[in-house]
Amino acid sequence: MIGNFLTTTNYHSIVIRTMSKPKSTIADNMKKYRHKLGISQDVLSKRANLAFHTIAKIEAGATPNPTIETVKKIAEALEISLDDLMKE
Repeated sequence: MIGNFLTTTNYHSIVIRTMSKPKSTIADNMKKYRHKLGISQDVLSKRANLAFHTIAKIEAGATPNPTIETVKKIAEALEISLDDLMKE
């Protein structure tokens, strides 16, 4: 999985970048990759082991700074890297 190859330095770099990303970047990429997989928000929430409302709020932009743990779970559930999820 994605988390297995993160070094401490890379992890901290990703945390800093995640906290400074505009909310629409992660939300837009979540939607894009979710649609590419053809899955619903409900399916994504189950794959990521997150509450449905967490996924819905992030995609709607109502959660401006999701935690790095949440972002990692979403990236893994979407089968993409953290960089892909945060790429503008």
